[in-house]
Amino acid sequence: MSDCVFCKIRDGQIPSVKVYEDERTLAIMDINPLSPGHCLVLTKAHAATLFEVDARDLEAAIGAAKKVAHALRAALAPDGLNLLQANGAAAFQSVPHFHLHLIPRWAKDGKGFDWPLVAGDREEIMTNAARLRAAVEGGR
Repeated sequence: MSDCVFCKIRDGQIPSVKVYEDERTLAIMDINPLSPGHCLVLTKAHAATLFEVDARDLEAAIGAAKKVAHALRAALAPDGLNLLQANGAAAFQSVPHFHLHLIPRWAKDGKGFDWPLVAGDREEIMTNAARLRAAVEGGR
């Protein structure tokens, strides 16, 4: 895709700080890191979201994420790690090219991603589960 920033990075048109590369994926440092070591694993083939990404590229991205996560743990010794993936503007996806965020975390680092636990409506949960099962069985 000609106007995709990650495709331009993949093609060498925009500089990046590369961490890992294989035939299907590229891992780079995030230029707007939430924490030290924040990396992105992107598929080389353009796909805007999880809904479009090829299953083999998705599998490769998860494998690459695991390799980079082990490297993050060895190099930076974080207390934890967030693996984040967003789809669409409502989910705060800022670049419409499938990618995974690997975000090292330290205890009391002052960063978010937490939300209060609020019990859901059991009837709504059951209804949504039935709808999801039907959609999965229908191959959608």
